[in-house]
Amino acid sequence: MSADDDREVIETQIGRPIRAPSEVVARCHLGLPVVVRVPPHLEDGTPFPTRYWLTCPLATTRIGRLEGAGGVKRMEAKVESDPVFAAGLEKAHAEYAAERDTAIENAEAPAPSGGVAGSARGVKCLHAHYAHHAAGGPNPVGELVDGWIGPLDCVVPCVVDGELNPAWVNRP
Repeated sequence: MSADDDREVIETQIGRPIRAPSEVVARCHLGLPVVVRVPPHLEDGTPFPTRYWLTCPLATTRIGRLEGAGGVKRMEAKVESDPVFAAGLEKAHAEYAAERDTAIENAEAPAPSGGVAGSARGVKCLHAHYAHHAAGGPNPVGELVDGWIGPLDCVVPCVVDGELNPAWVNRP
């Protein structure tokens, strides 16, 4: 799949144009983008703290259900009660920020800050933690989320010819 094809699929998956060239770093078993790496500054120069962006509509929907059922609060409670988990999350935030910061090309531009989803600590967005994990990052929140939403087992692609696939959209 070419970069132009990827861009068209990503924009269809997220329902809007992307705001900076993005690189696919994780694909589903059907070959479509699941996670993209976003540069630290958008095309208009705006600092963007989120390095990994989830594009897969199935994962987005399933994680949205987790968040709607109090998933962020449950993860925050786990951070507070489990020192090993908390240390892993702190490490994930630090590594995420360091990786993003090494990609900054214009040192004079306002810099994005924070770790996963721009958060300095804790859990802000399960989607962002999952995207970091799916991209290969060491993220204990994303790892747990992966176990709850997987497998991403679509039998038809979510996007066909630049459009949401009606056969996928009606999938439970």
